[in-house]
Amino acid sequence: MFPAPPERSTEVFAELPKELRKLGTPSEWLDGQPGGLAGAHSLLEGPCFDRGGRFFCVDVPFGRVFEISSDGEFRVIAEYDGEPNGLRIHKDGRFFLADFKNGIMTLDPDTGSVTRACHRHRVERFKAVNDLVFASNGDLYFTDQGLTGLHDPTGCVYRLRADGRLDRLLDNVPSPNGLVLNLDETELFVAATRGNCVWRVPLMPDGGVAKVGVFVQMSGGQGPDGLALDEAGNLAVAHVGLGTVWLFSPDGEPILRIRSCRGKKITNIAYGGPDRRTLFITEADSGCVLTARMDVPGRPLFSHI
Repeated sequence: MFPAPPERSTEVFAELPKELRKLGTPSEWLDGQPGGLAGAHSLLEGPCFDRGGRFFCVDVPFGRVFEISSDGEFRVIAEYDGEPNGLRIHKDGRFFLADFKNGIMTLDPDTGSVTRACHRHRVERFKAVNDLVFASNGDLYFTDQGLTGLHDPTGCVYRLRADGRLDRLLDNVPSPNGLVLNLDETELFVAATRGNCVWRVPLMPDGGVAKVGVFVQMSGGQGPDGLALDEAGNLAVAHVGLGTVWLFSPDGEPILRIRSCRGKKITNIAYGGPDRRTLFITEADSGCVLTARMDVPGRPLFSHI
C-alpha cells in the first residue's frame, strides 16, 4: 500500500447555463445507461484545446459540441444526431469525435458539419466508441467500449493508421475508456473502467501488442475515465464517481489527489492555459468545468503530430 498523497482543490471555471440544459429531454443514450442517468440535463465530456488555445468539450446524450470562452461562456458550435464522447483535434484543424452512436466522426468547427470517418472493422460494426488519441505519426488510437464490463470483457482498442488501415489491438477489455500514449510512444495507457484499473499496453515494432498488464489498480467510485499525460510522464486519471483526479508517477505511484469542489462524476481532463499548467476537468453531475493548477505542464497536444 502507498501512503496517501497530498491533496489539491479545484475551482469552477465554467457552468453550463440554464438555457442550454436539456432537463427532461428524451435521450436514448441516457435511457440505455446503468446508474440512473435517465433525465439528466447533459453529460459533459471530451475537453480539448486547439492550437490557438480555444477550449472545447462535448455533451454526449444530446449530440452537442461546445466552445467555452476564457470567461466561461458556452457556445454551441455543432448539434447533430449523434452521441459524441471523446474529442481530439488533428494538426490540420479537423475535429475527430468518438461518437457512441455513429463511430469515429470528423467535425468542421466553422460550419458544424459532421462526417463519418470510420464505423466498422472489416464488416463488423463497433460496439460503441468512447475516446481517442493521436500518435506523432498521425495514427489514431481509440477505444470501443459499448456496455462491456466484468460480465462481458470484450471491449476493444483500435488503431486507425494515417494511411487508413484499421487494426484491432485488444478485444478483451472490461469497459475500455480514456487512453493516452506515454512520452516515447512505446506504450499505450487504457482506462479499464469496470475493472477499476489502468492497463499498460506495450506497442511492438511490428505494430502488435504484447505483455499487456495492469499499471494501476484502483478502488471505489465507478472506475477510471479520461486520462492525460504531463511533460514528466506523470499520468492524470479522472476517477468517475469518486470526485477525484489522481496523478501517478511513471512508476505508478500516487503523487497527488485533486478533489472536485462540485459533483463526483469527474469524466475527463485536459491540460491547458498559456503555460499548460492548468488542468481542466469536466464534471457531469453539475454540468461544470473545474480547474486545478499543476506543478508540471501537460504534454503539448500538437508538437507531436
